[in-house]
Amino acid sequence: METYTFNVIGKVRCGEQYKFEAPRQGVFSSASAVIELDSCYGGDAIADLAGFERIWVVFVFHRNIDAKWKARVQPPCAPEKRKYSIFATRSPYRPNPVGMSCVKLERIDGRKLYISGHDLLDGTPVLDIKPYIPCADAFPEAAAGWRDELVVPEWTLSYAEKFLQQAEFLRMNGAPDMVNFCDVQLVRDPLDRKRHRVAVEADGRGYIGCRTWRLHFRFNVETHCICMVEIRSNYRDDELISGCADQYGDKELHRKYREVFVP
Repeated sequence: METYTFNVIGKVRCGEQYKFEAPRQGVFSSASAVIELDSCYGGDAIADLAGFERIWVVFVFHRNIDAKWKARVQPPCAPEKRKYSIFATRSPYRPNPVGMSCVKLERIDGRKLYISGHDLLDGTPVLDIKPYIPCADAFPEAAAGWRDELVVPEWTLSYAEKFLQQAEFLRMNGAPDMVNFCDVQLVRDPLDRKRHRVAVEADGRGYIGCRTWRLHFRFNVETHCICMVEIRSNYRDDELISGCADQYGDKELHRKYREVFVP
C-alpha cells in the first residue's frame, strides 16, 4: 500500500474545542476562527488571496487519528436512519482522516487568516488552502444522491430575552457562543439523544449540554419550534466551593455567573 507524508502549513485557533461544538457543515455556523500559518507559508504564498471571499481549507481530523472507519455509516440526517457507503457521506471517520471545508475569508493580517462559517476545532492542522472559484466550484443543479430524498424538517429557534442576556455575558467572559451553538445543534433532529447531549421531558421541556453548561428550552413537536429559555450551570453548589478541583478551568466563571443570574 502506498503512503505519502504531508506537511502541516498551519493550525486553526477558535473557541470550539469539543466534537459536539462543530456543526455538520460550516455553512450552518456563524462561528469565527483564525488560521495561523507557519512562517514559510506567509508573505508571497498568500499575497494574492485577499481578493477571494471564500477559500477551501483542507485539514486533518486530528481528534479521529486512531478512530476506525466503517464502509457504511449513518449520517445525522439520513432518511429513515439508513446507512450509506462512507464515500457517499462526509463522515469524519474516514480511511484517511482528511476533511475539507469552504469558509468565508474575512481578512488577512500577516500570517493570520480570519475566517467565519467554519466547522473546525481548535488546534486543527491545516494541510492546504485553495481559493473558492464560483464558476468552477458551484453546481447548484447537480444531483445529490440519497440527500435528494431528505425530508427532515428544520426546526425554528427563538430566544427568550433572559437567554440572550445570559449568553452574551458568557460570550464576553470567554465561554462559547451559546446562540451559535444552538443554531448549529438544534436546527435538525434536535431531540435525537444519539446525536445530541439532550434530555427531554414529556411536558415539552428539555435541555442540551454545552461543556459544563445546560441550555434549557421548550419545544413543540407539531410546529417544530424551540424556544431557548435560560442557561444554567451544570455544577452542584458543593462543586463550586473555593478550593475544589477544577478539571476544565472554568469554575471561576460559573461562580461569577451565579452571582449575576442566580438569586
